[in-house]
Amino acid sequence: MGIVGRGRELGALRGWLDDARGGRGRLVVCGGEAGIGKTRLAQEFAGVALAAGTAVAWGRCVEGEGAPAYWPWRQVLRGLKVDADQVLAGEAGDRFRLFEAVSEAIAQAAEAQGLVILLDDVHRADEPSLLVLRHLAAQLSDMPVLVLATHRLGEPGSARVLAELPAERLELRGLDLAAVREQLPMASTGQAEQVFQVTGGNPLFVTEVGRAIADRSWQPDRPPRTVLDIVAGRLDRVSGDCRRMVQTAAIVGRDFQLTTVAAVLGFTVEDCLPLTDEAIAFGFLVQPGRFSHALTRDAVAASLGTAERAALHRGIAEALERQHAGDLSEHLVEIARHRAHLAQYGEGAIAQYWLTLAADEAVRRLAYEEGVRLYQAAWEIAPMESAKRCQRQVVLGRAARLAGDLQTCVAAATEAAAAALDDEQRAEAALVLEAVPDPGINTVAKRLCEEAMAGQVGEATRARLLAQRSHLAFYDGEQDRTDELSRAALDLARQATANQPTVGQALDSQALAEQALADALHARQESCPGPAGRAERLLLATEMLELAQRTGKPRSAMWGELWRLDALIESGRLAAAAEELPALEVAVERVGGPVSAWHHDRVAACVAQARGRYDEAAAIARRGFERMRVIEKAPATGAYFALLAALAGHVGVSPEVARQAFDPPPRFATMAHLSRAYLQTCAGLTSEAAASYRQAGPLDTWSLPVFFTLPGYVYAALACAGIGRYDDLAELLRRLEPFRGEHAVGNGVAYLGPVELTLGRGAAVLGRLDDAVDDLTAAVHQAGCAGAPGFVAEAQYHLARTLLERNRPGDRADAESHSRDAARLINSLGMTAYIADEPVLSTRETEVAALVAEGLTNRQIATRLVLSERTAQNHVQHILTKLGFTTRSQIATWATRGQLSTAMSDSADSRRPAGS
Repeated sequence: MGIVGRGRELGALRGWLDDARGGRGRLVVCGGEAGIGKTRLAQEFAGVALAAGTAVAWGRCVEGEGAPAYWPWRQVLRGLKVDADQVLAGEAGDRFRLFEAVSEAIAQAAEAQGLVILLDDVHRADEPSLLVLRHLAAQLSDMPVLVLATHRLGEPGSARVLAELPAERLELRGLDLAAVREQLPMASTGQAEQVFQVTGGNPLFVTEVGRAIADRSWQPDRPPRTVLDIVAGRLDRVSGDCRRMVQTAAIVGRDFQLTTVAAVLGFTVEDCLPLTDEAIAFGFLVQPGRFSHALTRDAVAASLGTAERAALHRGIAEALERQHAGDLSEHLVEIARHRAHLAQYGEGAIAQYWLTLAADEAVRRLAYEEGVRLYQAAWEIAPMESAKRCQRQVVLGRAARLAGDLQTCVAAATEAAAAALDDEQRAEAALVLEAVPDPGINTVAKRLCEEAMAGQVGEATRARLLAQRSHLAFYDGEQDRTDELSRAALDLARQATANQPTVGQALDSQALAEQALADALHARQESCPGPAGRAERLLLATEMLELAQRTGKPRSAMWGELWRLDALIESGRLAAAAEELPALEVAVERVGGPVSAWHHDRVAACVAQARGRYDEAAAIARRGFERMRVIEKAPATGAYFALLAALAGHVGVSPEVARQAFDPPPRFATMAHLSRAYLQTCAGLTSEAAASYRQAGPLDTWSLPVFFTLPGYVYAALACAGIGRYDDLAELLRRLEPFRGEHAVGNGVAYLGPVELTLGRGAAVLGRLDDAVDDLTAAVHQAGCAGAPGFVAEAQYHLARTLLERNRPGDRADAESHSRDAARLINSLGMTAYIADEPVLSTRETEVAALVAEGLTNRQIATRLVLSERTAQNHVQHILTKLGFTTRSQIATWATRGQLSTAMSDSADSRRPAGS
């Protein structure tokens, strides 16, 4: 009989299947209570898909936390005839590549006829498997793949991840009375109504009651309260051997190998086959090796006493150990689960041993979350030997850090340090932690690091501790301390590397020295911010690249390329930076993972933005943001926001985007207020920009990250020009003076042009027109040499306006020339912040234009508006420049065409670049 009462859900699934076959795949999450028919619906849909010629692959999650990591995906890949071991091997500790490998294998399998993946009971899935699902879900819209994931509502383990997935949602509810009658054709009307009242329409409960009615065990005056009651009653009516077989199988799990069950019972597989048929006939099994439902398995397991359960757990563990002695890796978690049940009966050491092996294997498979769970389970079973306690906490802390579980990482590092038996162990514990934006975690890291530094450790270890302490000082804004510590770390690391013998040296000693050098180079690079440190950063980049060549480590190559690119952009050598991007891309591809890909994207977006390729920059920046935000939201958001702010100066920004706020790390709070004030100025939100600027506090109290001091001053100066904070503007221009000849760049995140551009724009706003002309003229040349056409256009635009305002002999002709050149660049680059849909004038300019249309002279306009004649003349010249006209009669014609009234209805400031 076909499925009953699920026509609506099947109809929706058929429609989504059609979309998927057309290349528009999706994830569908189907939830409901136990026994509601989630798996049955998936089975029916599998038949629909197969009938349509679409391939189907199943991945079933097992209960009891007894499966190895990525178990449902291993089943899916095997169902697709793909080498699961190869796909799930991972490369050099790179989970992103593992996730991508799964996605690519699925995409290839779907190419011929489309694909339906059925993931059953994902509420039981290990967290790494859910992360694979999240990764795949983000790509399904461009794949001919439909994924249907079923889960039990109310299970806490997977609720958060499932809620975050981009998916269609189906929630199954109980059958109505008509559907219950259809499911029980042999029942009378009265029986059907009573069954409906008892079961609430739960399909499994209805089925079990129907079976009881058929075998005449149904007692209307004593209806069962649950499915478990019915199953337990039926267990009494099978043969003794069948009962023993299904009870043993129930301890194995819902899915089981008949060979394992037979081995535990001392039977042959042939002995078990008729018993399997009996179990199927009585509804315990749906097929050999699978219970009809998880609740059925639970009911059978509940029939066992404590001693029986313990004996079966021991027998199953021993059978698995014998059967898979050649390669236990895929069965370690299952063995550990059974051994863990015996821990309370004096077998804790054995359980701890197997749980530790399973955890090690999970980490090796890059399933860090599962590794953390298993390590914690192992340590909770029995007290650890003091000699092993430190090392085991170090292992747990590293796994937790890789899983992003920073609180567990901190706790493990702290316990490891407390359990350390010598100074080297204490240092190893301190190095579990890394500097992060969280001040609380960094406080613990500093304490552990300083305690370790007080001990007697080797050169390489001490160099790593110094580098770690330098990172922590960098996050605290202690630049002098960072400089001191990083110098010491690098000197010691170089010494440790030089002291390594070139022949016959211990490989672990060599690796430690090389790791120390890489750590120290990182620390030193952080201590050389801005233009003053650029030369040293280039040398450090070269040294890191040389280290990468010696060690063959792509991560070192990636950092060397990144540092070199950052320095090239800051030098205004944008063409050279663009030529270096392929080398970075190669290194990033070798490293793999979303974090390295984000580093590439942030730099590539910055180069594109600086070179006037605005759409390309926006697309790359968005891609990088999406990659990184699920891993480290703060840097992902900060870099994306900075790029948007830089783009806003040339292509504008919507008020909605300018109003968006994010919570930056404390060190970046001032920078966030200043960049938001600038962004809001670009959007014409002057009052909101002023409020954001005030949130930064008095200028002398600002705390800017050292790599962002120069761009922070630029953002602030342009914001002050737009909101009328002229005293602060004058002070900011004074602070920018030492940076003449430099380019304002935020650590390879956003390019803000030559410093002279900001100096010139600010001077013009303050009425220092001669200084403004000089600086803007220099900015045109500098931006041109840098290969930054958008900033050439920006400088020429403001230079033309300043020349018109100064109005010395020859200024007008120069202004017209710069204006024409700027207009060509503005139009060719699509600098929409400088291209209004209609010509826009300020309120005063609108009034002047109306008087020009009346035929008034400059002197008459001055008298009417109570202005000096010179000011009236300047307003007329500004109008001519803005409208692209050369005569007063053109202004009059434009006004009388009715365009003046339109302009008057708009705010001039909302359409002009910040500070213009």
